[in-house]
Amino acid sequence: MHELPIVKQLKEELQKVEKELRVDVPKELQKAAAHGDLRENAEYEAAKHRQSFLQARAAHLSSRINTLTSLKLDDIPRGAAGFGSRVHLAEAATGEEQVFELVTPEEVDARNGKISVSSPIGSALLNKAVGDEVVVNLPGGRKEYEVTELYTLHDLFFRKADK
Repeated sequence: MHELPIVKQLKEELQKVEKELRVDVPKELQKAAAHGDLRENAEYEAAKHRQSFLQARAAHLSSRINTLTSLKLDDIPRGAAGFGSRVHLAEAATGEEQVFELVTPEEVDARNGKISVSSPIGSALLNKAVGDEVVVNLPGGRKEYEVTELYTLHDLFFRKADK
């Protein structure tokens, strides 16, 4: 069974968060409690806030991992743009090339072309294949592109493992 690279990253972060919750925060709470009156103890309050934040983060990470591992990767298209695809576009008006990768919200990095499938460009790219025209309505106006190259999740991550 294949695992998405983001799932591995989220699991690693979850391990760090859980370690901090089990080891570091209890030590901080114990050390702060040794200072006396807890009502006016800033260190104790800070440790409790950190504990609450880490508990929420662990719950969120667990939820995202469960969601991503329950994805049926066989349902992701192999010949059309979908989650995990890298799409090369040529702007119709200028011919300028752009490359976008459709990623999870945790991986979004617009400066490096990593966009969410729910963004205006990402949703316009869904189910497009090489040669298809893509029309994107942006706040700055309408842009038209042509898909020049397409690498799906299966091409980018799983074929390497199969070889």
